[in-house]
Amino acid sequence: MRSRYAAFVVRDEAYLLRTWHPDTRPPSVGFDPGMRWTGLEIEATSEGTAFHTAGTVTFLARYTDADAPGELHERSRFVRLDGAWVYVDGEFLD
Repeated sequence: MRSRYAAFVVRDEAYLLRTWHPDTRPPSVGFDPGMRWTGLEIEATSEGTAFHTAGTVTFLARYTDADAPGELHERSRFVRLDGAWVYVDGEFLD
């Protein structure tokens, strides 16, 4: 999760697509040129250890967009695919 957040910060589309499950991966990542990510807080995790094939990460990511602050609160699902963890999808939280 932290590596994907960092990839959003530096706009590393290749890394994001490589770590996205092929069944849910978009053809490209649309970066908002006015958005600047400012912080990440991991709130909870479930499963996702070396002994699991799936796991979740609940996080709060902060950003500014056109100088207005905002937050993205999500519970993300990950699965292990060919030995690597990949992002499947997420549920937005209030």
